[in-house]
Amino acid sequence: MGCLGNILWFIFGGLISGLSWSLAGCLWCITIIGIPVGMQCFKFASLSFFPFGKEVQCGGGAGSLILNVLWLIFSGVPLALEHLAFGLVLCVTIIGIPFGMQHFKLAKLALMPFGAEVY
Repeated sequence: MGCLGNILWFIFGGLISGLSWSLAGCLWCITIIGIPVGMQCFKFASLSFFPFGKEVQCGGGAGSLILNVLWLIFSGVPLALEHLAFGLVLCVTIIGIPFGMQHFKLAKLALMPFGAEVY
């Protein structure tokens, strides 16, 4: 089920959301200071391309909090709103609910990505 879900996800929205994370990563990597943030974006872009079968655990310390605040100001809100909008549209139908739930998982991750681990 995970393989089929990932294929359908990639065709019907995963490509767009993954490219959004990749674009954010490229923009962060323009500066030397933003390279760690950009690398985190690329890690979550791969999750956004194929999210089924993966879990996200949130955690972190003071360093993660500082990076999360900077992330939220510059990139987190637009990505979270994108995932929230896609999730709401997909949850209109019964078939789209699993895909909408994945978007909600990614919206939460878009708000606070630092300190999160993907399993």
